[in-house]
Amino acid sequence: MNKLSLTVIFGFLLTQFVFSQTSFGEGFDDLNTITTAVPFVTITPDSRAGSMGEVGAATSADIFSLHWNPAKLAFLDKKSGLAISYTPWLANLVPDIALAYLTGYNKINDNSAWSAALRYFSLGSIIFTDETGAHLGVYEPNEYTFDFGYGMKFNNNISGGVAMRYIYSNLTGGQDVQGLATEAGTAFAVDLSTYYESDFFDNNQWAAGINISNIGTKISYTEDPDRDFLPANLKVGGRYSRKIDEYNTFSIAMDINKLLVPTPPVYDTLGTGPENIVLGQDPNVSVISGLFQSFGDAPGGLQEEWRELMYSLGFEYWYNNQFAFRGGYFHEHEKKGNRKYFTLGAGLKMNVFAIDFAYLITANSDVKSPLENTMRFSLIFDIGAFKSTAGDS
Repeated sequence: MNKLSLTVIFGFLLTQFVFSQTSFGEGFDDLNTITTAVPFVTITPDSRAGSMGEVGAATSADIFSLHWNPAKLAFLDKKSGLAISYTPWLANLVPDIALAYLTGYNKINDNSAWSAALRYFSLGSIIFTDETGAHLGVYEPNEYTFDFGYGMKFNNNISGGVAMRYIYSNLTGGQDVQGLATEAGTAFAVDLSTYYESDFFDNNQWAAGINISNIGTKISYTEDPDRDFLPANLKVGGRYSRKIDEYNTFSIAMDINKLLVPTPPVYDTLGTGPENIVLGQDPNVSVISGLFQSFGDAPGGLQEEWRELMYSLGFEYWYNNQFAFRGGYFHEHEKKGNRKYFTLGAGLKMNVFAIDFAYLITANSDVKSPLENTMRFSLIFDIGAFKSTAGDS
C-alpha cells in the first residue's frame, strides 16, 4: 500500500461509504452527504442479504438475524446454529481490507432465542508518515464489535428484539496527529426492533419489520470534546412469500433505510459555528436530539430529506428447500453517496451445513465504484443436526 498521511487515513476511514466530497453552491441541488464514525458496523456481513440488495428487516429469520432485525431470532426454527462470513472489502482499491463475521444463536424455548456475534474489520498494513514524509512506523488498523441480542414472541405472529453492541476502533496505534495524542475509540450502542410474520394462508405469507440500530454513545479518537455520531439507522421493510408447489418457494422483499444523524448544514464563509449556519440546523447536538432532528434538518428541505432514503429490493427462490437463487438492487441518491448496484447470489443447504455466495455489480456505468465485484462467502452450521448426526454414528 502507498504511504498515507494520518490525515488522509482518517478521511478515508470516515467516508468508506461516501465516495464523493461534500460541496455547496447556489441552490439546494448540491452534494451533501452524511458521514459518521465507524461505518464498518453497517457493512452487510452475510451472503444471503448481500445477494438480495441488502434487505433484511423482514426476510425470513436466519442465523444472521441479529444484524438485520433481532426480533426475528424468536422465529428461528432450529435449536442452535453457528456461521462465519468473509468479505474482501474495496478490493478494487486495496488488496488487504476485509470483514470477518462470526455469529451463533441458541433457542431458549419455542418463543425466544439469544444470539451473539463478533465482527472484525481489518484495514491491512499502513505506513504512517508525518507532514514532511518522514517514516513514523507501520501499523495494522483494525476495528471490531461484539454484539449480544435477544428476541421474544409476543404471540404466534409478532415479536420484539433488542441487541447490545460494544464497538472498538483503533485506527492509529497511538500515533500523534499534529501534536495531538490519539487513542482507540470505543462506544456502546443498542438496537430496538419488532417483526410481524403472518401464517401461511393459501400458500401466501406476509411479513414486516422495523429495526432502529446503533443508538449509542458518540465516539472520539482524541481527548478533543468534539465527538462523532455512530451510524444510527432506521430500517423498515416488508416481504411477500409464496409456496408455488411442494418443491418451489419464492419471496420478494423491500427495505427503506434512513440514517438518524444530523445532516451537514450550509455555512457562510466566516466559520463553522452555529452563528455561521445559512441553511439547515446545528449538527452539534446530543444523540437523542440528533435522532429526532435528522427527520427535518436538511438544508434543502423536504426534497433533500426524501433523497436521504436508501432503497433495497431483493428476491429469493428455493428449490426443494435445498438450492437457492437470489438477486437484488440497492439505490442511494447521487447527491447522498451515489451507491447504486445489482447483487446476485446462490445458496446450497445440506443436512448439517449450508454455503452462501454473493456478488455485487455496480449500476453506475459512468462511475468507477470501489464496490465493484465485491464478493461475500458464508458458511452456516446447524449444530442441532450435527449433534444428531454424531449421535447416530
